[in-house]
Amino acid sequence: MANDASTVFDLVILGGGSGGYAAALRAAQLGLDVALIEKDKLGGTCLHRGCIPTKALLHAGELADQAREGSEFGVKTTFEGIDIEGVHKYKDGVVSGLYKGLQGLIASRKVTYVTGEGRLSSPTSVDVNGERYTGRHILLATGSVPKSLPGLEIDGNRVISSDHALVLDRVPKSAIVLGGGVIGVEFASAWKSFGADITIVEALPHLVPVEDENSSKLLERAFRKRGINFSLGSRFSGVEYTADGVKVSLENGKTFEAELLLVAVGRGPVSQGLGYEEAGVAMDRGYVLVDEYMRTNVETISAVGDLVPTLQLAHVGFAEGMLVAERLAGLNPVPVDYDGVPRVTYCHPEVASVGITEAKAKELYGADKVVALKYNLAGNGKSKILKTAGEIKLVQVRDGAVVGVHMVGDRMGEQVGEAQLIYNWEALPAEVAQLVHAHPTQNEALGEAHLALAGKPLHSHD
Repeated sequence: MANDASTVFDLVILGGGSGGYAAALRAAQLGLDVALIEKDKLGGTCLHRGCIPTKALLHAGELADQAREGSEFGVKTTFEGIDIEGVHKYKDGVVSGLYKGLQGLIASRKVTYVTGEGRLSSPTSVDVNGERYTGRHILLATGSVPKSLPGLEIDGNRVISSDHALVLDRVPKSAIVLGGGVIGVEFASAWKSFGADITIVEALPHLVPVEDENSSKLLERAFRKRGINFSLGSRFSGVEYTADGVKVSLENGKTFEAELLLVAVGRGPVSQGLGYEEAGVAMDRGYVLVDEYMRTNVETISAVGDLVPTLQLAHVGFAEGMLVAERLAGLNPVPVDYDGVPRVTYCHPEVASVGITEAKAKELYGADKVVALKYNLAGNGKSKILKTAGEIKLVQVRDGAVVGVHMVGDRMGEQVGEAQLIYNWEALPAEVAQLVHAHPTQNEALGEAHLALAGKPLHSHD
C-alpha cells in the first residue's frame, strides 16, 4: 500500500452519508485536513434511498389525494391515475439537484474525496483502491442497510426491501407491509395514495410503537378511515409464493395475500468485514459502541450515524458528525440529547414528537408528578381549512417544564421546530402561553395547547 505524505490527514472518514459528510464539512471549516471515503454516492442512504426520495413519493401521493378530494373544497378535479415513470422522474430530479449541491459543497471545502470501498487497516489508517490513507483520527460512518428476519429472504421480486420499493416500476395492486414503524407506515401511506390495497403487519401492539401511545392510536384511527388495513400484536411466521403474488402467515394463524411483501423491519449497521474488530473496536450485534462524545474504546477512532446504537435519523447523523469534528478541532461541543431530537413520520397524517412519552415521564418522575393535556385540532382554524384531524399532546412535570410534545395531523412535522425549543429550553407552559402565535396557523395550536396547560384556555374547553 502506498503511504506517502500526501495521504496523511487530520481526519479520515469512512462513509459519506449524513454523519460522514457532516463531519467532513465541519472539520474542513475548522481548518482540519480531511479525507472522505465513500464506496457508493456522496449523501448515503438519506439522500439516495431514504429521507429525500421517500418524502418525494409521499408528496406525489398527497397530490393524488388532493386530486380525488377537490370537490370537497369546491374545486372540480379528477384523478386519472399514477404515471409511475413521471413520479420517478420528479423524485430523481429532487435527489439529483441535492446531490450536485452536496458535491459542490465538499469540493468548496477542499475535502479530499475518494470513491472506493474502504477498509479499516489499523487504528490510524483506511485502505481503499490500493492506497492507504493515514489519519491522526479515523471516523467510522458506514451507515446501515435494510434488515430482514431469520429465514425471510428478500428476493427483490415479490419480497422486497425499501431500496427496491423506491425504484419499483409500477404501483402494486396490493401489498403487505411487514413492520409498522416509520419506514413501513410511510410506504403504506404513499402506496395507498397511489391506489394500492395495503395491509400492515406489526408484531407489537401499535403502529409507530416508539411514539406516545396516544399518537399511535390516532394514527391507527386515521389509517382505518383511509382504508389502510393492519394486523397488530402477532409475529410473522412465514411467506410463500402464490400463483400471482405472496401469502403471508402469522403466528396467530392469520394469513394475508397480496401482490408483494415489503419487508420494513428496520435497518442494521454496515460493519461486517470492514476491519473494525481486528482494530480492537468494541462492538455489539454489529453496532460500534461509543460514549456520549462518539468516541470508541480505541483512542484514535470515533463512530457516528446508523453504525452506532443511537436514533437512526439523518439529522442525528449530522449532529454526531459535527460533534466529532468540533471535538477534534479542540472545541468543547455539547453531547447530543437524544430525547431532544425531533422525530417525524411523514405519512398521512404526519406524526411528530420531541421529548419523552407520558409513559416514560411517569416512569422517571412518578405518575402523580406528571400532567398530560390533549388539544384537538378540531379547535384550530387552519386545520379545519385543511380538513385534517389530530391532536397535540403535552406532557409536563407537575408545576414544571414541558418534557414531551406529541403531535398527529397533516403538516405537523413543520411544527416540531417550536416544539423542540420548548423541550430543549425546559419551557414552562406559562412561558409559552405568553408568546403570541399567528392566526390562523397550525402553529397556533401549540400556543393554544400551552394556554390550556397554563390554566387559561382560549379556543378549547376548560
